[in-house]
Amino acid sequence: MALSRKKKIIIGAAVGVVLLLLLTVGVLSTRSDAPEVTVVKVEKQTELRSTVTAPGEIRPIQFINLTSEVQGRIEEIYVKEGDVVDKGQQLVRLDPNQLQSSTDAQVAALQAAQSDLQSSRSQVTAAQNQYSQAQQGLIAQDAAVTTALQQVASAQESVNQARQQAVTAQTEVDRNRVELNASIRERKRTEELLESGVASRLEFDTAKDRVETAQANLKNAEARLKSQNISVKEAQNRVKEAQARVRETRARTNQQKVAVQDAKRAVSTATYGARASSNRANQQAAVLRGQRNQRDKTLQVAPIAGVIADIPSKVGTFATANLSSTPLLTIADMSTVNVEVKVDETEIDKVAVGQPAIVKVDAFGDEEIIGEVTQKTPLAVGKSQTTGGLSTNINVQEAKEFRVVIELKDVPDGIRKGLRPGMSATAVVTTDVKKDVVTVPIQAVIEKKPEKKEGENSEGEENKSPKKGKDEELIKGVFVMENRRAKFVEVTTGITGESDIQITSGLEEGQEVITGPSRVLNKLKEGDVVKKQEKKDGEGDQR
Repeated sequence: MALSRKKKIIIGAAVGVVLLLLLTVGVLSTRSDAPEVTVVKVEKQTELRSTVTAPGEIRPIQFINLTSEVQGRIEEIYVKEGDVVDKGQQLVRLDPNQLQSSTDAQVAALQAAQSDLQSSRSQVTAAQNQYSQAQQGLIAQDAAVTTALQQVASAQESVNQARQQAVTAQTEVDRNRVELNASIRERKRTEELLESGVASRLEFDTAKDRVETAQANLKNAEARLKSQNISVKEAQNRVKEAQARVRETRARTNQQKVAVQDAKRAVSTATYGARASSNRANQQAAVLRGQRNQRDKTLQVAPIAGVIADIPSKVGTFATANLSSTPLLTIADMSTVNVEVKVDETEIDKVAVGQPAIVKVDAFGDEEIIGEVTQKTPLAVGKSQTTGGLSTNINVQEAKEFRVVIELKDVPDGIRKGLRPGMSATAVVTTDVKKDVVTVPIQAVIEKKPEKKEGENSEGEENKSPKKGKDEELIKGVFVMENRRAKFVEVTTGITGESDIQITSGLEEGQEVITGPSRVLNKLKEGDVVKKQEKKDGEGDQR
């Protein structure tokens, strides 16, 4: 069915309107007022380093400030500032005359004390000899007492034996007296019988002889009894003599015991005197050591090897030794050289012990020295503070810093000899390294609030109660260029290098990312038309 004229007119008008709209869009898209942007392609870097740069100064492993420990006038200074000295090397000499005189006097006092000690020891030896002799005498007296007691016992035994023999003799006397009486009676009876003519003359003579024999036996028995009585008395006398000797020897023993006690006290007294003399000698020796130590301190030697950093004293100055001792010189131990830098509080969390560093010393230009982080102090210090430690005044407006110590490694000899404490230096600490990573320029990554999509806060959101008082979370992302329009892409970032930042998700190689200028980038919105900035001759990638 053929179209009517009216329909043909309507269709033609519609086609014209569409063509007009397309022409208008094309003209608008090519207008010169579309913002020009810098675009880079997303590429992989073989290596990305995250670093922290901090200023500081050269510090030796330790400073030793030598001060005068004795009083005296400085006679000679053997070194000058900047000299390298070895341990034990002579540095400064003070006038030693007064201290030497005191030392000599103390030597004489020590010698006198040692002589007294020797004399006291001789007295101890003599007292010990006397004590030994007294003990030997006591032993001899104890033996004499024992002997005297044995003699008493022997004499007593003799008395007992003599008494027993006397008893026997008395018995014999009594028996002979009985026999004599019996013989006398027998003789009388025989005599009467003889007169009567009953007995013979022979019997009478026999009876008479028995009387005489009995009389003789009685005399002999009485003589023996008398002799035994004498023996008893003699034995008793010997007992008394032996008992007297016992008493005498016991008396001498008691005297010897007293002598032993006296000798023992003499040993104790001599020993105490010797100990006191020894203590005095030790005291004098200690004083002498102190005097010699004071005298020796008039010559100051280097306690360590290092560099003479400062010599505040001059020859002829009188050095004092009290609460304000005179400073002589300062030695810096340069065997291990450190660089102390101040790291801002916003970057200190990235720094860790063991991380490598590159150090440049201002005095040596671009010479690079390898270093390693050896210490990170936990205490923050305000940038205006000149001393460390916790401050009683809290200043929340002031930026804080942390002290980081970097030890220099493999320092060339030429640089090591020229390093001096306090030289300015700059350290670049490598905090992390990533290989083969996707990166974009740091300025390309922005943070923005998420755009509200149509339909939000409608029925699906009515039951959700928004959190009051909490800022809306920002989204991190980049603008990519697609068909001359800006498209916001949310990304996840990793470490940050000097000019680039790692993208761990959200972008792929080959995509074009808008990097600036910042005044345009901060105003871009999703779908804005942009114009790619033309590169001038000689310009390369602005990454």
